[in-house]
Amino acid sequence: MKATRREFLYDTALAGIAAMSAGHVGSLTAAQAGASPWASRIGLELYTVRDLMATDYVGVLEKVAGIGYKEIEPAGGYGNLSPKAFRALLDRLGLSMPSTHSGARGAGLELETQLEGFQTMGIKSTTISAGGRGAAAGGAARAGGAGRGAGGPLAPGAYYDAGTGITHNSFTEAEAFGPYQPPVTLDSVKRSAATLNANGRIAQKFGMKMLVHNHTGEFEKLADSPRTSYDVLIEETDPALVTMQVDIGWVYTAGVDPIALFKKYPGRFELWHIKDVFGLKNVNPKLGPNARVSSMTFVPVGVGQIDFRPVFANAALAGLKHFVIEQDNAATWGDSLSAARLSYRNMRTILS
Repeated sequence: MKATRREFLYDTALAGIAAMSAGHVGSLTAAQAGASPWASRIGLELYTVRDLMATDYVGVLEKVAGIGYKEIEPAGGYGNLSPKAFRALLDRLGLSMPSTHSGARGAGLELETQLEGFQTMGIKSTTISAGGRGAAAGGAARAGGAGRGAGGPLAPGAYYDAGTGITHNSFTEAEAFGPYQPPVTLDSVKRSAATLNANGRIAQKFGMKMLVHNHTGEFEKLADSPRTSYDVLIEETDPALVTMQVDIGWVYTAGVDPIALFKKYPGRFELWHIKDVFGLKNVNPKLGPNARVSSMTFVPVGVGQIDFRPVFANAALAGLKHFVIEQDNAATWGDSLSAARLSYRNMRTILS
């Protein structure tokens, strides 16, 4: 009788634990079932962890995959690996690389050889520059030219405001990069768009499109037109050859509603950069897109003041195919990899 009673209590306890476990698993499964399909495709712009990758490229990439990221976008080369070796590394880590900010450059056979390598690595969207400085950003003044690190007559992180003069913002190279973007003319932006189309025809032979990434200057009025560089670039480029990589953080920083952009130009935003910003609620609304930068700072996703849920709710309208998280100043949080981990966890929650 004692043995039977003991067995009964033991079996009852096991049944209770099983019921609790089943309830937990059921709740988890329900939560997963209601999650956005994008929750399993979170990517990382490797510019976020550039400080660590400078000394341990492969090791950091392994840790990025270990966090749970499924896609990456490089912004500082490919670790001196050949295209085949890099593709093998991606396959080993369960990663894909649909876009790159370490673009191709040059012309002729040299350019086509690079694009063949990109094709091997699985890249679908890239930039092409004629000179020796890769076109990573692809903004209005640089759509076919220089990329990250391209400045101007001012130091990186400075902007020019005609009313107040030159003002230094918070985005120094140590924190985050806010490029100086001087006023540009309508004709210069149209030439940039023509270059993008021409390069797009070359890239198309390798199954790729050109990408155009924005900061804030693209939303300033042109020097000789009430239009913006961003509008001209979208309207003057062929959707079959060029896609917009909309940086959600920079768009909000510029005082622009990305959902309004999606509605105005549906299907043109196949690539997104996701970055969170603090300072949006306190910025002076009278400031223009460039001037607003000095009031902001980048933070891990979910820590700032951007609500990404309505943005992702309009993913189909935008034409989204891939997105990557980027925090330009992640190293100033003490550990850029930890910041990337926090962003990943918060992004999963946002998309659940």
